[in-house]
Amino acid sequence: MLKPFMTTGIGSLPHRSVEDGCGLVLSSFDIPFWPQLPGRSFKEFMIPQYSEGLPFLKLDAEKQLIWVEKNGSDELDRFYESCSADSRVSISEDYAAGLHGLLRMIRGRRFPFLKGHVTGPLTFTLGLRDHTGKAVFFDEEFREISLMLLQSKIRWQLDILKQHADKVIIFIDEPILSALGSSSYLGVSTEETLRLLQEIITTIKAEGGIAGIHCCGNADWPLVMRSGVDIVNFDACDYLDTIALYHEECSRFLMSGGWFAWGIVPTSDAIANETPDTVLARFQRGVHTLSQHIPRELVQSNILLTPSCGAGSRTKEETIKIFQLLMRLKEDLA
Repeated sequence: MLKPFMTTGIGSLPHRSVEDGCGLVLSSFDIPFWPQLPGRSFKEFMIPQYSEGLPFLKLDAEKQLIWVEKNGSDELDRFYESCSADSRVSISEDYAAGLHGLLRMIRGRRFPFLKGHVTGPLTFTLGLRDHTGKAVFFDEEFREISLMLLQSKIRWQLDILKQHADKVIIFIDEPILSALGSSSYLGVSTEETLRLLQEIITTIKAEGGIAGIHCCGNADWPLVMRSGVDIVNFDACDYLDTIALYHEECSRFLMSGGWFAWGIVPTSDAIANETPDTVLARFQRGVHTLSQHIPRELVQSNILLTPSCGAGSRTKEETIKIFQLLMRLKEDLA
C-alpha cells in the first residue's frame, strides 16, 4: 500500500557515472526509480530512449538528431510480425544505462515499490518527426506503431522491475500536455489525447502496474484525472493553483483512490534560494489552498512527494540539495 508522504523522483539526473546516479537514488527515496542519464548520451533523451525498434528510424547521436524516413524496405512488415498485442520490446543498456545499472545494484534485493517511466504517446509522437519535419502523430499508421512500441516497452519494463518489487509504478512523462490547445497543436483533439493516454494506462494496469502521469506545466487536469490514471504528478511550486481550480474533479479523483504526487521542490534555478523552511511553507500553503474546497484529511491522506521535474539540467550538487530538501520535508511532516 502507498502511504502518505512517500517520496520518489521523476527520472533524469545530471550524472555520467551510472553507479553514482543509482547510488544516490537508492539512498534518497522511499520509492527508488531507475535514473535517465541524458548527459551520457543523446540516446537517453526523452524521444530517443524509447525509439529503439521503431521502423524507418534514423538517429545521429553526434548531431543529436532523430527522425523517421520511410523507404521501400520490409521494416514495417517485420515490425508488425514482432510487435503483437502482448509483446515485450527491451530497452537496451545503450539507451538506458541507469536502468541496467540499477538492476545490477539491486540484484538479490526486493522493495515494496520500484518506479519506472515511459515517454508519453503524445510527447513521443509530437516530438518525433519525419524527414519533411512533420510530426509522426499526424501519420495515423505511425501514431499507432509508436503506441504499440511504447506499450511493448512498458510490458518489458514491468516484467523486469517486478522481479525486485511487490508493486511497480510507471510514470507516463507527458510534458507536451501543457502545450496542447496552442496554435502549434490545433490538430490534436481532446478525444485522441484521451484515447492515447488510456491505451497506455490500460497496458500498465493489465500487467499489474500502478499508472502515473507526470506533467511539469499546466494541463487539462480534468482530462488527466478522468483518464483512469492512479497518480497525477504536478509541479506544486508553480502550478498548484491551476489544479486547485478543478476542486470537484480533484475531490472525485482522490475519493476514488487516486493520489496526487506533489512536485514540491523546484528543479529550476529557484533551487539556489530554497531551504527546508521555504519548502515546508510552500507545502502548507498548498494544503491550505486545496483544503478550501476539499476535506483537509482527504488532501493529506493521498499525497506523494517528488521534485517538480527531473534534475537532469541541474548540477550534481544541486541535485543532492533537491533530494535532501525532499527527505527533510517528509521528516517534518511525519
